[in-house]
Amino acid sequence: MRVLGVDPGTATLGYGVVDAPPREPYRLVECGILRTRADESLPARLRLIHDGIAELIARHRPDIVAVETAFYAKNVHTTAVLSHARGVILLAAETAQVTIAEYAPRLVKKTVVGTGSALKPQVAYMVTQLLRLKSAPSPADAADGVAIALTHLLLRGGASRATRAAPLRGGR
Repeated sequence: MRVLGVDPGTATLGYGVVDAPPREPYRLVECGILRTRADESLPARLRLIHDGIAELIARHRPDIVAVETAFYAKNVHTTAVLSHARGVILLAAETAQVTIAEYAPRLVKKTVVGTGSALKPQVAYMVTQLLRLKSAPSPADAADGVAIALTHLLLRGGASRATRAAPLRGGR
């Protein structure tokens, strides 16, 4: 199974592609960010996000696109703009006929780190441990995208492979 995890954003979007081969440890295929320019209109930024996600789906052919759900920010405008970004991500996956899974930010942190109030450096550390990486995915948005992909795999019964990949050490 191959999962594309996406941490939505209109300025910086993080993504991670993780493979879960049968009876083998999880493997990071690619991770990174998509950036848009602040001086572009919202519709132009959304088109870039859609096209970027569509290209990732076409290139990696994931079985699942796992997306972080919207959180409720104090600023209503921020929540609305984030929802627009999520919408074009979901549209790209639906257009490509890829199954979509959605996970709340606290659930991602709890699944990967062990606590729903984990900080970004803790998430990056655990992603590094679970995938036996030499260094954490960078920037933090990319690590978050990988964490979302791992959340899908861990919650769908693949925890035994993750623990074979690297034993969990504390992290709480």
